[in-house]
Amino acid sequence: MTGRRELTIVVVACLAGAGLALLATRQTWLVTVTERPAPFPAERTESTGAALRAWVPALAWTALAGAGALLATRAALRRLVGGLLALAGAGIAAGALTTAAPAAGWPAVAATGGLIVALAGAAAAVRGGRWSAMGSRYERGSRYGRGRQGPAAATVPDTGTPADRGTSGRGRTPEHDESPERLWDALDRGEDPTGR
Repeated sequence: MTGRRELTIVVVACLAGAGLALLATRQTWLVTVTERPAPFPAERTESTGAALRAWVPALAWTALAGAGALLATRAALRRLVGGLLALAGAGIAAGALTTAAPAAGWPAVAATGGLIVALAGAAAAVRGGRWSAMGSRYERGSRYGRGRQGPAAATVPDTGTPADRGTSGRGRTPEHDESPERLWDALDRGEDPTGR
């Protein structure tokens, strides 16, 4: 599995786990019934996960931000972000599992989300230093100079040497060279390289 694929899987796992935890903390975790003297009915109070453990959704938001930080960092800094994500995920899971919420499944859902974040963060902490940074495949050559590699340059077909094009019967001459370098140079000069 390539480093870029691993990075994608870890980021998606962080987003999914944090999203799951946030969804769960918005649901009812605990229902309290308080008996009142007749003829008043019993009073029912519902508490959400966010009300019972306010720091759990805060950690989930931190995990969402950390998923973005994994894309924007590299090497040792990415491994540090991974470690922080692992701690945030463990905190989410611990907060959910230590909540007294009988007959409510949402704390377990939040804990599952936290465990996903923790595992993804641990993977980033261990392997993140080997993953390439976002956009590193385009960091070659000058911005528009010769040797630039990028999506636009990759899509230009190789039409041979200027001499070949001059005698190909299509009316191509060296002045109409469609090599990536000449196209980028034309763009630098503010010209339309297609001649349209």
